[in-house]
Amino acid sequence: MSPEMFVDIFRDALFVVLTMVAAIILPSLGIGLVVAVFQAATSINEQTLSFLPRLIVTLLTLMFLANWLVRVLMDFTINMIKEIPMVIG
Repeated sequence: MSPEMFVDIFRDALFVVLTMVAAIILPSLGIGLVVAVFQAATSINEQTLSFLPRLIVTLLTLMFLANWLVRVLMDFTINMIKEIPMVIG
């Protein structure tokens, strides 16, 4: 296996991981920002007020994007299996 092939595989894997994590984290980050602005405007310092909406949005995001996330991971895995002969030979 050449170093270029290893770098290509690593780059593809890193892209898949970053894409999947960003799809889950970005909605939670947006809700966290909205709640933080609301807390700053109203001077409410309740910890559960910032945690619970982020948890709910993260779970809803996982629920709605589960099909897409599994499809992306399966496509990556299938491509890795197809590239085994090129990596070995």
